[in-house]
Amino acid sequence: MAWVQRTISLAPRPRGFHLVTDEVLGALPELSGVEVGLLHVFCRHTSAGLTLNENASPDVRRDLRTWFDGTIPEQYAWTHTLEGDDDMPAHVKTSLIGPDLTIPVSGGRLALGTWQGITLGEFRDRGGSRELVLTLQGEGR
Repeated sequence: MAWVQRTISLAPRPRGFHLVTDEVLGALPELSGVEVGLLHVFCRHTSAGLTLNENASPDVRRDLRTWFDGTIPEQYAWTHTLEGDDDMPAHVKTSLIGPDLTIPVSGGRLALGTWQGITLGEFRDRGGSRELVLTLQGEGR
């Protein structure tokens, strides 16, 4: 199989953690033809990031936001403040969870655990749309 790469735009979301697994899968119909491979998902932003986490209970996503917002305060001795009080804390949060994920592909599907989903951490109040670069590589079925 050749490499497949495409960029998708996600609609703006409020601050918090949001499942984006279905949007990623919807953008990659070629995935079903991969027997074994890897999907790399990269977020092209410094104030939003990606994590694999709970895909069933919205309480987990609310608790993640509560922890991140409580641990990394907006009112702090930040020097990078030109873009608003939520900007520098967003950069710190993104540095903690990271901008990318690499997920194994097996039998035409992402080899995620039962309760795992691709989760976007949006760390700005008005972050706008977000772009993900999806890179799929593997051997066909």
